[in-house]
Amino acid sequence: MAAGNDGALPVVDLTPFFTGDEGGIARATEAVREACRTHGFFRAVNHGVPPELMARALELSAAFFALPDEEKIKVRPAEGAKAPPLPAGYARQPAHSADKNEYVLLFDPKLGFNVYPAEPAGFRDAVEECFARLTRLGLLVQEILNECMGLPPGFLKSYNSDRSFDSMVALHYFPATEEEEENGLSEHEDGNCVTFVFQDGVGGLEVLKDGEWVPVEPVEASIIVNIGDVIQVMTNNKLKSATHRVVRKPGVHRHSFAFFFTIHGDKWVEPLPEFTEKIGEAPRYRGFLYKDYQQLRMRNKTHPPSRPEDVVHITHYAI
Repeated sequence: MAAGNDGALPVVDLTPFFTGDEGGIARATEAVREACRTHGFFRAVNHGVPPELMARALELSAAFFALPDEEKIKVRPAEGAKAPPLPAGYARQPAHSADKNEYVLLFDPKLGFNVYPAEPAGFRDAVEECFARLTRLGLLVQEILNECMGLPPGFLKSYNSDRSFDSMVALHYFPATEEEEENGLSEHEDGNCVTFVFQDGVGGLEVLKDGEWVPVEPVEASIIVNIGDVIQVMTNNKLKSATHRVVRKPGVHRHSFAFFFTIHGDKWVEPLPEFTEKIGEAPRYRGFLYKDYQQLRMRNKTHPPSRPEDVVHITHYAI
């Protein structure tokens, strides 16, 4: 079966892409196109990432976050170490932030930015294997999107061939308390190309669909896929970067991993001719350098505006 629905999200079975079943590939590609058009999200099953690897990574991540704070804060880059805009390693949202979580941020291990905890044993191996597998899945989904978008073969592969801006984050959301609101991660859209999420059994991820918040229930061994702002702009709003959030629950800790498959900061992003002049439609966005948008989004995090309407979204570039 290429696609189905679990009540909230379209479900796409990626098996045909591994078996070479051409009829199955055509059906699954159409299912991805439809899901990205209507929801911006889908649940991938039989995606090539071993379920036991995902389960082990979640277990080791939970063990790390259960350590005392003084142990966790050791997992940070040394002073003066070369670092990307957001330093790799452990961090916790500041107390004034509406987001109530802590995380470990990772980049491609080959870049040498990552900082790993000594405990629990096996953490580094598990997350590096997850990074490699999710990179592979990103390349596959990019190929599928290339077909969905009706682009020349290999267009996205050549446009997005540099993997040095990809990142992955292990997240721990604290239980909701009476003193604090239930917010775990404020509503937002992702600024990148494609995001993958796998989560424990707690739940809390919600997607905005037709003005309603729809819970994305945990389904073992599945990966949640959503497209980001880059694809929305390139398709001139034909495929959507959906708004989503994480709501915390009382008495339970939530653990998840998110992988951000993205373009190099020096790439120019604009609506493609296939979605504008070739079909007689005006572009809905002006073009921009990806790193400029990244910097604006980073500022949302480092200097959160006091008014929600001042948070920068992709609408900043809307015409």
